[in-house]
Amino acid sequence: CLLTGSSSIFFPQESPIKEKAKSYDSNEPNKPAGHQPNIYTPLKGNNTSFIIFFSCSFLNLLTDRSEFRDQPSIGKQSQSQPLAKNDGESQSGFHKSWTLLLVLLIGVPLLYVLWSGIPSLLDATLSSRDTQILQAFRAQMKKLKNTYQSQDPNLWKRTHVFLEKHLNASHLHLEPAILLFTAGQEAEKALRCLSNEIADAFAFSQNATTIKINGADKAILDSDIVKLEVDNELSSGFREGKKVAVVHRFELLPAGSTLIFYKYCDHENAAFKDVALLLTVLLDEQSLRKSLTLQEVEEKVRDFLWTKFTNSDVPSSYNSMDTDKLSGLWSRISHLVLPVWPEKGLPVEGCT
Repeated sequence: CLLTGSSSIFFPQESPIKEKAKSYDSNEPNKPAGHQPNIYTPLKGNNTSFIIFFSCSFLNLLTDRSEFRDQPSIGKQSQSQPLAKNDGESQSGFHKSWTLLLVLLIGVPLLYVLWSGIPSLLDATLSSRDTQILQAFRAQMKKLKNTYQSQDPNLWKRTHVFLEKHLNASHLHLEPAILLFTAGQEAEKALRCLSNEIADAFAFSQNATTIKINGADKAILDSDIVKLEVDNELSSGFREGKKVAVVHRFELLPAGSTLIFYKYCDHENAAFKDVALLLTVLLDEQSLRKSLTLQEVEEKVRDFLWTKFTNSDVPSSYNSMDTDKLSGLWSRISHLVLPVWPEKGLPVEGCT
């Protein structure tokens, strides 16, 4: 409390406030008239010091008041009777001030400590949950890697990094995670099983489930009907808390219906940003050469979808899709295009 003032000698003719003002004026003769010293400067930027300073200043004020009240004064005998009657009220007010001071001394520091500790507690809770989710996802991906041993190391590395970044709660989700897996005819089962199991691993780590849409089941339906069905399945599933969707055989969906993915795969205005969508495209060719680069694989899938969705021989596709629309769609679904190789160890029924 020595930070806030020092003992002073008071004269009966002057109040303690005037006496302190004189003290400041005598210590700073070069200051202009009316200048008030900035006693807050040493404590600027320190919340704890401010609390101590505030409490001690109030204590000094009350102490000064007590000292002044106890000092003898000239003309004491000539004081009026009403002044004597008010002495009890003044003493009562003094005790109330002390009570208020005690409340401030206890309450203000306590509130400060609690308020300072809340963010740290929340951060620790979020960090713990984040760690558990990441550990669960890594464990599931490790199992899959041991099962699907024929896959390119790039598939595991890129998928793992891409989805793990999205699982990390410390990263702000500005857009959904979009992956496109592709394969030749010989790897059809591996494509379906692997995409399902990666999606399930992503969902499992968050105690959620997977939305599964099969393009083959919708291939002969009207484009507008399929668009409504897909929109309803995705929106209702994500609202229910599901975190990932797999759309199998994307190339079999009616061309016009695929435009609904503008809504779910947009970079900036996606309807749901904390989710993942895994799309699969089965190419017409029997196999994919393992010597192809990822860029070449991406170009092969793009050309295949261009032919599939803008074929003038199929009026229903040609009339509802054009190059501009498909370019916009492709830019949204081609964040990461990865090839899937055939797996010999998969069972006849089921996947693993």
